[in-house]
Amino acid sequence: MNVELRHLRALAAIGDEGTITGAAAVLHISQPALSRTLEQLESRIGVRLVDRTTRALALTGVGQRLYERAHLILHQVNDALAEAATGIRPLRIGFAWAALGDRTVPLLRTWREAHPETPVQVHRRDDPEAALRRGEIDAALLRTMPGPGAGLEVEPLFRERRLVAVPENDPLSRRPIVRLTDLADRSVVLCATAATTTNLWPDGRRPRTFEVANVDEWLTVIATGDAVGVTAEATEHSHPHPGIRYLPLADAPPVTVRLVWPRTPTHPATLAFLEHLRDMAGAQGLEA
Repeated sequence: MNVELRHLRALAAIGDEGTITGAAAVLHISQPALSRTLEQLESRIGVRLVDRTTRALALTGVGQRLYERAHLILHQVNDALAEAATGIRPLRIGFAWAALGDRTVPLLRTWREAHPETPVQVHRRDDPEAALRRGEIDAALLRTMPGPGAGLEVEPLFRERRLVAVPENDPLSRRPIVRLTDLADRSVVLCATAATTTNLWPDGRRPRTFEVANVDEWLTVIATGDAVGVTAEATEHSHPHPGIRYLPLADAPPVTVRLVWPRTPTHPATLAFLEHLRDMAGAQGLEA
């Protein structure tokens, strides 16, 4: 099809920026030149990738899939060139919310001692699954299952208990434990980047819920008394807040922590890191 890297860079920039103007600025080319490059790509593969009107631009379904593959290909090319020049790059591990809580630093320290030649970089991403598909990270620590057909391998590591996060002056804050029925008449805030609070309540007993975009908004809404939150235990370590108390949620099932990576690993140390995680979980007596 005679598709060149410049075509993929154009599509990647358009998807990232959402406008021809923004993408052209990022690529340091003119808008007409970028539009011609996009038209060439669509012509050569015979499929419309972007729906364009005078006011809006959006990737088509095919365009979205190729956009993610384009990012993956471009990352792989850049990685290959960098490795040829300077050696193997760091292993990139992503997470959306709290990595492994208080286990994160010991895990990374013991990895560094065992594998000094392969440093690990930890990256917070709002959507680690999408970051995996685009090649921005090599593996991700998730507390939700990836979508079907994503081409990802999944390994359960261990389970975490659930906690409820309440304002420090809330009547619930004085209790040693909280139950789901205690939250039935409350507003519960959900975070779009870590949707583990689903199907916890029986039909007809579900509390009022609303969603915020990130962990900072989640913490603020709870601390100001507008809602309570349900989360995994790693949050208490990774996101302490002076206006919030974390309490055990006695009758909620635990959350499974998983490592997820592409079916074809993008870094040679991915499976060694998985084995390191397994060893850590086994040494601490954690159940998958």
